[in-house]
Amino acid sequence: MSKISVLVLCFATYVLTACSTIPTTPRNTENLCAIFKQKHGWYNASNATYKKWGVPVPVQMAIMHQESHFVADAAPPSGFFSWLGFGSSAYGYPQAKDETWDDYQRKSGNGSAQRDKFADACDFIGWYSQTSYKKLGIAKTDTRNLYLAYHEGHGGFQKQTYNQKPWLLQISNNVANRAQQFQQQLGACGLR
Repeated sequence: MSKISVLVLCFATYVLTACSTIPTTPRNTENLCAIFKQKHGWYNASNATYKKWGVPVPVQMAIMHQESHFVADAAPPSGFFSWLGFGSSAYGYPQAKDETWDDYQRKSGNGSAQRDKFADACDFIGWYSQTSYKKLGIAKTDTRNLYLAYHEGHGGFQKQTYNQKPWLLQISNNVANRAQQFQQQLGACGLR
């Protein structure tokens, strides 16, 4: 094979690969209308979760924004502590840990769910928030406390472990503010 043939083959492979790759992360993660415009089907998935679990779309999206910034295969950074066995198994859009995800699959009946599939991640957030409502009495519109329960787990929330974490209290406020921002944006783009 000549050098020119190899170059043409490499160039063709590059072009075909580049043209077929669809970005998995929305370009503008700060605007809900832009997200739903770019990611066809995401509104329908998050709205289906709203209808099933009663957790508003902006609440779901604010939690997911905080956890993964809408990166399908997001995972905590690996390093020395993960090498020692202290790493987290959190993964995907919802950053759900293995044991929590397994519990969701078993209890929700969605045994084939995957953390890197957007619709499954929405459903997980809806299920977890519904569980927080049932166990802890947190309203499904109370983004701040839903996020604290999401981050700390139901037991941690009951023990109020978040009170020893000023940084987490600030983050929970940020998530609540983002949900309000997303609610305003959603109203403006006519997708309610």
